[in-house]
Amino acid sequence: MPIKKYLLTGLLAWLPLTLTIWVLLWLVALLDAILGGILTGLAALTPGSAGAVIEQLRHIPGLGVVLVFSALLVTGALVSNVAGRWWLKQWGKLFTNIPVFKSIYNSVKKVSDTLFSSNGNAFRTALLVQYPRAGVWTIAFQTGTPGGEVAGHLGPDLVSVYVPTTPNPTSGFFLMLPRSEVIELHMSVDEALTYVISMGSVAPAASVEVSPK
Repeated sequence: MPIKKYLLTGLLAWLPLTLTIWVLLWLVALLDAILGGILTGLAALTPGSAGAVIEQLRHIPGLGVVLVFSALLVTGALVSNVAGRWWLKQWGKLFTNIPVFKSIYNSVKKVSDTLFSSNGNAFRTALLVQYPRAGVWTIAFQTGTPGGEVAGHLGPDLVSVYVPTTPNPTSGFFLMLPRSEVIELHMSVDEALTYVISMGSVAPAASVEVSPK
């Protein structure tokens, strides 16, 4: 029926925008709530009119996002110079000397350095791999090459890959495969992620000519 078709088409047109706005509003509310709790505690500890001023700040919508953005910007600017990197190194040494906390901190730092460092190789290349069995292909992302003891057991010319699940790419599987068994794609990482999240319904345009077999 045309009505059903129009309703479904309208839903598909509005759904991405609605979900995007909902996520952004949720993030703003979360940051405002965290900041509001901190400001309430500061207001309770600050006597006189200064405490009242601090209490009024928690009612400003979006202030948490502005402060977090400003803090990240200032921190990035400070850490970009030699003195800032020295202080960051001392800060890291402090946390690595705290029992229990150091294992969590070190793990998160290694992952974040690998994923977000401008010198890292994680998620820089989209691949085609055969998984979970030969003849079945899926999208994966190269995260580097095996190292340390693992590389000694496996030998050279292997690649480390991350195979994301769909439609949630934040979970997945870590594999180490021979380089000869992976196919490097010319699509960008963003295009490959979109392909995975959409369960193959949004395919990127071919960037190279592929000769039929």
